[in-house]
Formats: sequence, structure tokens, C-alpha cells
Amino acid sequence: MNPFSLFWNKVQRNIRYKLLILVLFPIVLVIPVAVGAAIFWGHNLTYEQLYIKVNTDLSVANDSFQRLQDDYSRRLERFGESYAFREEWRLGGKNKVQAQLEKLQQDEGFAYLRLHDLQAGKTAPIAKNQSPLWRQVLSGQPAKGVEVFGHAELALLDDELAKQVELPLLATPYATPSERLLEDRAMMIRVLYPLLDEVGQVGAVLDAGVLLNRNFELVDTIRDLVYGEGSLPEGSLGTVTLFLDDVRVSTNVPLRPGERALGTRVSEVVKTHVLGRGENWVDRAFVVNDWYISGYSPISNAEGKRIGILYAGYLEAPFRQDLWEAILALVMLLVGLLLVSLLLVLHGASSVFSPLERISRVIGSVRSGDQERVGEVKSQDEIAELAHEFDALLDLLQQRNQEIQNWADELEHKVEVRTNELTHRNSDLSRTIDVLSKTRRKLVVAEKLAAMGELTAGVAHEINNPAAVILGNVDMLTAILGDAAQPVQQEIGLIIEQIYRIQAILDNLLQYARPVDYSGALEEVDVNEVVGKTFLLVEHLRKQKYFRLEADCQAGQTVEMNAHELQQVLINLIRNAIHVLPEQGGEIRVTTRDWLGKGVKISVADNGAGIADDQLDKIFNPFYTTKKKAEGTGLGLSLSYSLIHRYGGNLTVSSQLGEGAVFTIWLLLKPKMIEDERELVEQLLEIERSQGE
Repeated sequence: MNPFSLFWNKVQRNIRYKLLILVLFPIVLVIPVAVGAAIFWGHNLTYEQLYIKVNTDLSVANDSFQRLQDDYSRRLERFGESYAFREEWRLGGKNKVQAQLEKLQQDEGFAYLRLHDLQAGKTAPIAKNQSPLWRQVLSGQPAKGVEVFGHAELALLDDELAKQVELPLLATPYATPSERLLEDRAMMIRVLYPLLDEVGQVGAVLDAGVLLNRNFELVDTIRDLVYGEGSLPEGSLGTVTLFLDDVRVSTNVPLRPGERALGTRVSEVVKTHVLGRGENWVDRAFVVNDWYISGYSPISNAEGKRIGILYAGYLEAPFRQDLWEAILALVMLLVGLLLVSLLLVLHGASSVFSPLERISRVIGSVRSGDQERVGEVKSQDEIAELAHEFDALLDLLQQRNQEIQNWADELEHKVEVRTNELTHRNSDLSRTIDVLSKTRRKLVVAEKLAAMGELTAGVAHEINNPAAVILGNVDMLTAILGDAAQPVQQEIGLIIEQIYRIQAILDNLLQYARPVDYSGALEEVDVNEVVGKTFLLVEHLRKQKYFRLEADCQAGQTVEMNAHELQQVLINLIRNAIHVLPEQGGEIRVTTRDWLGKGVKISVADNGAGIADDQLDKIFNPFYTTKKKAEGTGLGLSLSYSLIHRYGGNLTVSSQLGEGAVFTIWLLLKPKMIEDERELVEQLLEIERSQGE
């Protein structure tokens, strides 16, 4: 049985567990659900707030980036409309104009600053002059926007500028696979301002560019504006990045302490969403080497082509840590409440369970025979009243039981007296019936043997005379015929042989019918010596079937009988045992023992086929045999049985089918030859009683 089944069976048999489960199940169910709901709700709400914040931060960063473009445009406009510049440009003072341009470029941090004099037909060879921004400024409107300058275009402006923007690309987790190793393009805020002449025509164009590559001042300014002091928890880090395509060209995201992550690339999923679809992306993202709450917005040029990404975000770890600390505090609070609730429930339930358990224990003790009581109960409720009434009921029950026990003891004494009387009478009657039954069986056997003896004696006598006449006539014919009988000599020999066989059978019948006439003289017989001689006489039987013959002779007393007759009985028993042994051979064991000072018993045991129960009562009957017709007459066991009985002994058998059989000869020390059948039966009953002892 599995542990859950054992626990459930225990719960079903114990009211304590049932009540505790009923009380604690709602608490145990509500607490995990509340914790799970709090974690789920807190996690979702926290991250929703974080996404809302980063989306706001991204909007502020976009607005700041746009204001920077407007600011550079206004600066260029103030310069173009200044009196000093306009006057020198109108008078054609090229050197002074160039000096003012260089000073403005240096003061404002422009990567380049050019004056395109349209009236003189001179413009700087910049391919971007064909962009929509250029067309807008030629219409007399200031123009601004973000442009990407190729390496060749930068070289036309300034060789040093072209070298400055070269940036090796670094391998970045989750980025789109690429074979590029170097970023040599530049992202610039380009501002154009038209200079109008007296008639309102565009006479010249001021063209300036602010390099965004490695422009840390710009991203740091936006970061400080977006993530000012107190906007983030301690340990967090606000970052702003400008991407040229998917490459960080200006950022304050750290690669290592003191080193910015220039040359790293945005993750593939962000690139696909922002540059591919042109949509903002707000979610948690892996930025260089850590997870950030991130917002990405596409940067497009004047033609509407997406050329880069503006990023704003902050480290997720401090918020995640704060979230889990809050969840842990909530869990600990709820677990504390659960423990307090459990203690209160267990303490309160003890006042209910304790009396009930005491009642249950008392019931078990009373059932075992002890006289235990519930006793005083601290509470004053219905359970205390129940315990008091239960004790009173047990006292009354004990009183009634004592009265019943007294009556039972008295009745038991009387029954015991009557039972002893009946037992003695039944024992006497049983012994009497047993003796009568055995006497009846022995008388039946004796009468059968007597009747069979008379019958066989008469048959043997009647057959013996014709057999003797036949034998004499055959001898006479043989003598008269002489040599003339030679052709039938074989048939004559066969007739004589069969006549002798008939006489041998008649001798056996006469020996069975009148064993006293054939009995030899009584003598002191050492049964151990007879067993040894018998073994020599049965050695020739090994030719018929292999068997192992063992002797265990420990009898120390001698008996009075004829040794040859005892040997004949042993040979019969051994021959019968050989007959039932398996074809591959078996074992026959002959043992001798003293028999309680009354005589000697000899056992012949084999491991053969055994004897069926329905045959045990028939094997000593005359002419009953289990052998083939040509192998026996059925007189061996019957003759042995009669012979042993004539000496006052007994021949018994015990067997189980398939486990062999044991024949036991019981011989008295000084037997007398018994002729009277009733005297024989009485002697046999006495022997059987001795065997039982």
C-alpha cells in the first residue's frame, strides 16, 4: 500500500485528523492562492509600471533629441542673421567670413560648417546636397534632420573626420549574425540655413553637421535629462544609446567598468521590430551583458528611411530584486500568519481532541480488560459532560459484569463437574467400542482364514490324488515305450514339470490351510542374525532389478520361534518390496528394535510406489495380489500374516501412495502356538494396545 493510502486510511479512522483537515484545509488552500495571486499581480503590475516608465523615458529622449536638432538649427540661424556675418558676406570679405565660420564651428561643436555661395556658383562637393533637406533650403526654408554620411563623403569633408568615425564591431549576444568587422559611416544632425539677398532670393546656404558617432556629451545630456537624480532606485543605471543601423555609435551603456559598449549591436528581435517594421519596442531586453527595461524608437532621415535607433532604458536587476524582496516579505508574512493560525487551531482543537482521545483510549483499555476511566476534564462543555456520563456508564457496566462473572463462575464449576463425569464415561465407552470394533474385525479375518483354510485343504487333497496318478501313469508310459517315447520326450518332460508345479502349489495351499502342521520346532532366534542370512538369500534377485539393501539391526533380545519360518516371512516381504521399486532401482531398509520389553519388532521399508488406501485392508486376504498373474498367487502376505499370528505376533503395514510402504513384524519373547480363533483375537488386541503404548 502506498504512503498516501496509509495516510488516508489513518485519516478515516481518526476524528482528530478529520477535524484538523476541515479546519486547516481552507487556510492551507487560501494562503497559497493568495501568495500566488500576490506574486502574479505584483509581478505583472510592477513590470507594467516599468514598461510605462520606460515608454515615457523613450518619449522624453525622443523629444530631447528633437530639441537638440532645433537648438542647433536656431544657433545656425542666429549666426546667419547676425549683423557682423551679414555685413561681411554682403561686402565680400571672404577671409573674415571664413574666420567667423571657423569660430562658430569650434564654439558650437559642429563636425563641419560650410558656406555654399549660390550667386558665385560655388558649392562644396557634398553628395548630400541632393537630399530633400537641400531642396527644402533652396526653397528659402531652414532645414534640419539626421543623415548618414558614407566613408567617401566624410573623406570629401575631412580626412581626419573619416578616420575618427571608424569603429570595430564587437560580437554581441542575441545580435543578428553578420560578417561586417568595421563601421566607417557617420550619423549626423545636419542643419541648413538659407541666406536671402536684397530681393528675397537664396544667395547662399549655411551647411553644418553635428557628428553623433562617439558624441558622448549628447547621450549623457539626454540621459541626465531623462534619468535625473532620484528617478531610479539605488543600484540601477539609466542609459541612452544612438544606433547607426544596429551598431551602437554613441552610448553610455557600460561594456566593462570605465568602458562604453561602442561597436556592440542591438539584438535581432529588436532590430526586426524597430528597423524592420518601424515600430517602437518596449520590453525587457538583453543589452550587451545584462537585462534592461528597454525602449527603442526608430530614427529616420529626411527621406523617411530608417537609418538608426534611439534607445533609453535602465537596469532591471534592482527592480527585480526589490520585487522579489517584497514578494518574499509577503510570503513570510503570510507564512507567519499561517503558522500563528495553525498554532491557534491546534491549541483550540486540543481542548476538543484531548477528551475524545482519552475516551477512545479508555474504550481500548476496557476492551483489553483494564478498568481505566476518563477522569476529570478541564472544559465545561458537552464533551466534559459526555466524559462524566461515560465514566458512570463504565462503573455500572463493571458492576453488572462482576455479577455476571460470579454467576458464570458458579455455572462453570457445575458444568466442569458434569463434564468430567461425562468425559470419563465417554472415554470408557470409546475404549469399549474400539475394542469391540477391533475384535469384530479380527474375528471376521479369523473366520475368513479358517473358512479359506478348510476350503483350500479340501481342494488341495482332491487335486493331489489325481496329480499323483497322472505322474505315476506318465512314468509307466515312459518305461513301457522306452525308446519309442523319444519323439515325444519333450512333451512328456513338460507334463511332468507341470505336475510338480501343481504339487508345489498344493503344498503352499496345505501350508496356508494347516500352518501348525508345517511349523518347525521352536528355538531361540536372534533376529539380527536371521536378517543377515536373509540378505544372502535375496542377492540373486538383483539380476531382475537393481536395488540397494540396507540393515539397521539394534534389537538386543531373542524370540522363540522357527528361524526358517521367520526367514520365509522376511523373504516374502523383501520380494514384494523389490516388485514395487522403480525400474531404475530403489532402496529397501530392514531395521530391528526391542519392543518395550515385550519382544522384538522388525520393519521392512521401501521407497517404491506405495499402497493405495483402498488396498490396505485387502493385501492380507488370500489370493489377493497386485502383481501380474504369472508373477504370484496372492498367498505370500496371507501366509506370512497367518504364520506370525500363530506365534502370537502381528504383521502391520503403513503406506502413502507414491512414498513407499513399511511392513512391521511384532514378535513376543515367549509366544505360544494359538489354535483357538477367539484366543488369537484377544492376543492380537493385546498386541495392538501395546503398540499404542
